[in-house]
Order: sequence, then structure tokens, then C-alpha cells
Amino acid sequence: MSGPLKEIVFDCSRAAPLARFWAAVIEGYAVRAYDDEEIARLAALGFTPETDPVVMVDGPGPTLCFHEIERGRVQGRIHLDVKVVDRPAERARLIGLGASVVREAEGYTVMADPEGNHFCIVD
Repeated sequence: MSGPLKEIVFDCSRAAPLARFWAAVIEGYAVRAYDDEEIARLAALGFTPETDPVVMVDGPGPTLCFHEIERGRVQGRIHLDVKVVDRPAERARLIGLGASVVREAEGYTVMADPEGNHFCIVD
């Protein structure tokens, strides 16, 4: 049991400019448009599309996700999100292969491969 690659996640200090850069680099990719509902959601959190801490770039392949992290936080700069049907079962299978659980969250589990590189399994 495994699933398709859902996202490639880039940890960064400024999500919006980096997302625009990669959208311009990769043919067929563009920053995900902000609709009125998303702009209102961001505003309620004190953000704008330019200061959004999580910016998505869509294209013909996996989605690229640019995710701001705290300065000085140690983590891999890029990680994969793998979509799974049964997260608890996949978590157990991956532990059997040598992965470890870093933390659980609503809708996803952060895991580490045998060398400590982070990746997520997502519902």
C-alpha cells in the first residue's frame, strides 16, 4: 500500500517570492490563484497573498508547496508529501521499512526516513 506523490514542499523564509520564482522556472506551472474566500481567510489571520506563509504552485505534475519556517529551525529544505488512503496502516508499514514518526497532525503525519529526512503522509 502506497500512494501517489501529492506535493513537493519547500521550506523557505519567504514563500510568495520563492513560489513566483519556481512558477517562472518550470513550464506549465503557476502560483495558485487567490479567490475572495481565500483572501478573506488570509486577512482574518493577518496575511495577504504577498505575506501568505504557505503558497501553492500548480502545474501538470505534483503541486509545489512553499512553506515558511522559523529562522534557525533545522529541517530538510525540501520534503515530499505522499497521499495515502489509510494513514494509520501506511504509517505502520513505513515504520516496518525503517521510517520513524516525527509528529502527528490533523490530516497528515510527519515522518523521517532511515537517514532522518522528513516527508509527510497525507489523507
